Amino acid sequence: MPTDLEQIATIKSQTLARMVEITAQPKPSYDIDGQKVDWATYLKQLQTTVAWCDDQLGGAEPFEQVTQAGT
Repeated sequence: MPTDLEQIATIKSQTLARMVEITAQPKPSYDIDGQKVDWATYLKQLQTTVAWCDDQLGGAEPFEQVTQAGT
């Protein structure tokens, strides 16, 4: 079973792939019979998902902070 971080990486990869699909052939937003499809909002939601994945993955990585003492 994949770890949580592996699952988050998979979610990010799938979301980026979906973003490639919808931006390769952009479609207009529309409203038909009460069903509204807003592609710009959908793209923003996907971008938010990628940012969340980045936050989760970045928080799990070890980091190094370089400082320099003044003289």
